[in-house]
Amino acid sequence: MEGITMKQPHKTSQSTGRLPAVQKTGTVAAGGLGFAPILSRIPFLVAVLLLVVCTTPRATAGTSTNAARLLVIVGAAGEASFSSNFVQQAGLWREVAAKGGVSMTTLGLDEPAVPATQETDTPRVDDLQRLHSLIQAEPTDTPQELWIVLIGHGTFDGKEALFNLRGPDLSGSELAAWLKPFRRPIAVIDTASASAPFINKLAATNRVIISATRSGHEHNATRFGRCLAEAIADPRGDLDQDGQTSLLEAFLSASFQVAEFYKTEGRMATEHALIDDNGDGFGTPADWFRGLRPVKKSKDTGVLDGLRAHQFHLVRSPDEARLSPEVRARRDALEADISKLRESRVAMGDEAYFARLEPLLLDLARIYKD
Repeated sequence: MEGITMKQPHKTSQSTGRLPAVQKTGTVAAGGLGFAPILSRIPFLVAVLLLVVCTTPRATAGTSTNAARLLVIVGAAGEASFSSNFVQQAGLWREVAAKGGVSMTTLGLDEPAVPATQETDTPRVDDLQRLHSLIQAEPTDTPQELWIVLIGHGTFDGKEALFNLRGPDLSGSELAAWLKPFRRPIAVIDTASASAPFINKLAATNRVIISATRSGHEHNATRFGRCLAEAIADPRGDLDQDGQTSLLEAFLSASFQVAEFYKTEGRMATEHALIDDNGDGFGTPADWFRGLRPVKKSKDTGVLDGLRAHQFHLVRSPDEARLSPEVRARRDALEADISKLRESRVAMGDEAYFARLEPLLLDLARIYKD
């Protein structure tokens, strides 16, 4: 159904996570290593893991290679109170970009849109076309991340969700078409009302898509966007204490803050954020996570959300910032392979599982050692 993007859950056994929270329709996910009967391999695996944990991949000393690109799109505000809020959110992202050494472009905060009429030949501001031009100017195949943040209002007519811009509005279908040639890592964060259908349209491999709502029918103004902008550079959002706050951690922190607001105010929640990073087009809510790992999995797919989003950072730790995008991409791919393997352990059996795990851990250790 176009307006609903949540997965249907299954219960799986708890995995070893460090955080709480997320939601598709499904089952509980298996995870954690547990007690392996193949005890002879444990010392070797422990040694490899210690090597990974205690070393840092080689990079040029003192050189930051965080060349992520951030596009912040501020939509048509309507009322003055919304305009002030949107400007403040854009300011928070600007602070994040400065702190992380990220190149940022903001669209929607310059001159107001003036419709062209017979009485005036003043050019009409068309933010849709300007956004298209910005995206067209971006490299399509690079390991460097492209973040697109949408701040504003959204609408949904039962078929297509729109993000309200000055001039023509942006549809999920249009944005999906513009991004189709891209192979680079992309995060699209739609903080508007009625934003969930954007997940269906934009989901793909190597992408993180976040919406502020769980369906196109949650049409009230949202609080999620501001909470996320505050969490993305807040050390308190660093749930695994690795010196940096990932997009997943910010999503979980912001979702928790939103839920607490409605609970404290005694109000029915009118927004439920979702995240998709496995490309299946279904969103996962924060209350499906425990720590940084989901404890439920969808009935529709065996692949869990969360890992790719945890690899996206705007403000990196000093060690992480010194990695080249190429080294980071190789490391991320290995971590993804290990995560997928871990989800298959029960079906594979311990013998096959450890046989497949050892070479992956060795490859990961070589990246850190070399």
